[in-house]
Amino acid sequence: MGGFIETLRHMTAAQKPASGVPAYTLLVNRPAGRVLAALAYRLGATPNQLTVLGALFTFPALAAVALVRPGPGLSVCVCAALAVGFAFDAADGQLARAQRSGSPSGEWLDHVLDCFKLVTVHLVVLVSFYRFFSLPSPAWLLAPLLFELATVVIFFAGILTEQLKRRTAVPAGSASALRSVLLLPVDYGVTCVGFLFLGSQHVFLSVYGTLLLAHLLFMAAFLVKWYRELR
Repeated sequence: MGGFIETLRHMTAAQKPASGVPAYTLLVNRPAGRVLAALAYRLGATPNQLTVLGALFTFPALAAVALVRPGPGLSVCVCAALAVGFAFDAADGQLARAQRSGSPSGEWLDHVLDCFKLVTVHLVVLVSFYRFFSLPSPAWLLAPLLFELATVVIFFAGILTEQLKRRTAVPAGSASALRSVLLLPVDYGVTCVGFLFLGSQHVFLSVYGTLLLAHLLFMAAFLVKWYRELR
């Protein structure tokens, strides 16, 4: 146990900065990922193995959304599997920093699977809407497409901005508890939690629609902010 605690402390010291990190990721996902990374470190696992493990939790759960009629049991299982997959997504980077084993290929794999995940999560919602939901209007079929658009643009533009800031030495923003809370609606972890309501169509549509609106508003705000910072 002592060795595990020491490893956990080592992981904490190797943590990335908290600047601009939404509250779920900062307070729930990173600590969960830290525990998984510490266990993996003790077992001699590699970051890429954790990345693949995260995918093995995430993608079968997403397939179930498209293939299985929503119900309470499915909702809990999908939410739990997505949350665990997200925790492994935090663990692989922490393990790489602790082992000093980060590589371009590992980072590539991590980001490519993230992109697949962000696209797929809304495609399967679209399929579920079409197959299983009694939608109040056919226009609701546009919601997953708009959600996917906003999510992918935020993901791509955020990574690109981070890379360009490193190249041009633009200072990073300061961490703020209020900022972390305000960013909650665009935290992937909150999207995962949203699937907990998949079994209740009315509630899920309300939650999904609210998160969609938040993503569209934040996308516009982020794009303006990041462009101005790079100027």
